[in-house]
Amino acid sequence: MNSTINNVVLVVDDSPESLGMLNVALNTAGYTALVALNGVQALAIAEKVEPDIVLMDAIMPELDGFETCKQFKHLFPAVPVIFMTGLTDSEDVVKGFEAGGVDYVTKPISTDEVLARIKAHLNTAKLALSAQSALDHAGKNVFCVDNKGKLAWATPQVYELIEKVFPAENTPWQQIEPQIESWLATENRANLELSADESALQVIYERKQDELHLLRLAKAKTQRTPKHLQDALPITKREAEVLYWLSHAKTNWEISQILEMSPRTVNKHLEQIFKKLAVDNRTAAAAISIRVLETD
Repeated sequence: MNSTINNVVLVVDDSPESLGMLNVALNTAGYTALVALNGVQALAIAEKVEPDIVLMDAIMPELDGFETCKQFKHLFPAVPVIFMTGLTDSEDVVKGFEAGGVDYVTKPISTDEVLARIKAHLNTAKLALSAQSALDHAGKNVFCVDNKGKLAWATPQVYELIEKVFPAENTPWQQIEPQIESWLATENRANLELSADESALQVIYERKQDELHLLRLAKAKTQRTPKHLQDALPITKREAEVLYWLSHAKTNWEISQILEMSPRTVNKHLEQIFKKLAVDNRTAAAAISIRVLETD
């Protein structure tokens, strides 16, 4: 839904009189109205400004409302379409629903009825969007808190991670809440570190939803060292140190300064590294090193 302007209603009707009447009624009710005289124009407008709901005339020349609705729903499947029709035949009503419409009103239009239908379907669409958001995060390490850091809800994965990191705590959330509250009170959105013993978690800010903050929990990355390279690869301690700095894009001369050895010695270590890793250049060796260092 559009959060920077009022709910946008796209009205599609080949009758200027109907457009004028609905435009006034919608603006008076606090909506932002966009108008189109035909289906092609409506699709062009929607591609520039996505509406929150559409009022669609069923019978229009060239591209009728049913076909326009099909094309529109292909582009914006979540946006509700209400048909406006003078037809009372049930087959045409069914045709509107089959095209993707969610409701219909009959002409001559009652503005009060149209406004009531719009309000109802916008509320339904918002609930559907909220449900979709929850489904999108299902199975992920996300949770919601209020401004005080108090937990509103969390996925099972979040509870598992918290219990692993704070196994000795009977009420870990009481310990975490003040940290989150202080973090939310600042404008700094750098990740919040939650540490216990040798384990650590990061709280990552996702977005604000109504009066709640949607947050994500992630394991803090372990600081990798040359020892990780030595343990993972068939190389010596000194070769691991050379490879470590190679993966940080250091030149031979820079590596020699850091490790306090001559550039020639660095070169000899690199020759052994290339041989042991079965590669023939610095880039390939660095790629292997980076893969190891970035592995959780």
